[in-house]
Amino acid sequence: MTGRWDIGGTEVGSGEMPGSLDVTAIPPPDPDAVTQLLGEVEKGQAGAWNRIYALLYRDLHQIARSQIRQQRRGHVRSPTSLISETWLKLASADFSVENRAHLVALVARAMRFVLLDEVRRTLAEKRGEGMDLLPLDETTEPGQSSRLEQLLILDQALNDLAKLDARLAQVVEMRYFGGLSELEIAGVLKVTERTVRRDWRKARAFLFSHLGEGELPDPV
Repeated sequence: MTGRWDIGGTEVGSGEMPGSLDVTAIPPPDPDAVTQLLGEVEKGQAGAWNRIYALLYRDLHQIARSQIRQQRRGHVRSPTSLISETWLKLASADFSVENRAHLVALVARAMRFVLLDEVRRTLAEKRGEGMDLLPLDETTEPGQSSRLEQLLILDQALNDLAKLDARLAQVVEMRYFGGLSELEIAGVLKVTERTVRRDWRKARAFLFSHLGEGELPDPV
């Protein structure tokens, strides 16, 4: 199922976003409702993406909050701003989406790339390369640089894993960064839950060999 993002009924790239939502007031999304709306997107029905955004906002907020927490960046970026930037970055993309789990996995991956770009800018500035960066919070932890470097090492390990077995890397992205269940991951990858569990064990072993036992940051 292919869709082109139409945010708020405006032209793609206009920079407008649906307003931020009260996460506590949003009920858990109905996967079937999201899938139905994706069908409406394919038919070109206006406003379908806005309704999907509202349905998924609780999930997106949880993923954004967790990924920001992994960086320990204080109050430099809020989950709402990360969601907004990610949603807009995906706005001009043509892509295939099958269901809620698949869409959440795509957004989680895009969020990771947005934050990795920030990590690289932060470390570049710290190394005196003169790159512009949002100011760090005054309460930045002393060990933040090593923490940010660890995230880049994790990213490199994932890239190395993807070269060996792309599906193992996808499982890590969906489970670790996207918080998807084994059942949801199996649905996206069209494999069994048993295969997902086996892939997760293999992927963890690979990452631990690169990062060291106990060095994998907490997942979503």
